[in-house]
Amino acid sequence: MSNMKLADYPQSLRAKIEMYLAYLSIERSLSANTIASYTRDLTHFLEHLSNRGIRRIGDVTEEDVASFVDYLHSLPGQGGKPLASASVARMVTAVRSFFDFLTSEGVIERNPAQDVRPPKIGTRLPKAITVEQMQTLIEAASFGDTPIALRDRALLEVLYGTGARISEAVSLSVDDVDGDVGLLRLLGKGSKERIVPLGSYALQAIDAYLVRGRPALSAKGDGTPALFLNTRGKAMSRQSAWEAIQTIAKRAGLAHITPHTFRHSFATHLLQGGADIRIVQELLGHSSVTTTQIYTKVSQQTIREVYASAHPRALHE
Repeated sequence: MSNMKLADYPQSLRAKIEMYLAYLSIERSLSANTIASYTRDLTHFLEHLSNRGIRRIGDVTEEDVASFVDYLHSLPGQGGKPLASASVARMVTAVRSFFDFLTSEGVIERNPAQDVRPPKIGTRLPKAITVEQMQTLIEAASFGDTPIALRDRALLEVLYGTGARISEAVSLSVDDVDGDVGLLRLLGKGSKERIVPLGSYALQAIDAYLVRGRPALSAKGDGTPALFLNTRGKAMSRQSAWEAIQTIAKRAGLAHITPHTFRHSFATHLLQGGADIRIVQELLGHSSVTTTQIYTKVSQQTIREVYASAHPRALHE
């Protein structure tokens, strides 16, 4: 794929895509990262259309969309292997959604991508770690009583204690924490706000950080209200949070730990403890319980593994 940008194409070809992106941003309030992803995928589609000599979105046919899918399957991914099915499916979905929008707006009569199906993707179960491993990981964050150690302990306690996405955690301000009643305000995807409980461990870690850690970091910055600060007193970025987690995981002797490991483990451990799936859905900020149900598969898989290894009459190959 080339490095061309959306603006590099003629207005006659990109006008409707720009209209769609504005709709996603203004009316659907999708995040900047999501808009950027749609922009990249639809720019690749424009490149393909341009190579086929098409100059107007209204002239696109089902054959054009099908040829785009074939083109995607021919592209190399990482390591020279074919482009991942998930990537192909994402791009096809972006194109179908775009034409759905044009149809609903009366710009075109029929969606040319309507009968083009993205490749099926195998279900990936989220990677959770055990309660004991999580305990080891969080304890590894308490490496001394420095401002950074206090910050990292509070960050990990928040991630595991609330199931927050890393983007939600680093976006927190001090005022989002209500220590008196043990609640935390999170701003999720699409600017959807949710209030989640804070356990005693997270509250204690945040309190220790606010009293003995954050003031020292804040003194180096410009007074940002962000809860988690870096060494320059500015709001902690997702990248710096990821690097901190990697350092702590290495110290704990645990591999393949990512910020999302905390969210996956939060949901899995709640369900294993008997929590209702609807409650877990609310805590995670999922718009549909279907998204949350993947964690029930994790729990069922664990049950099967324990049964297979522990029951004397379990079936073994």
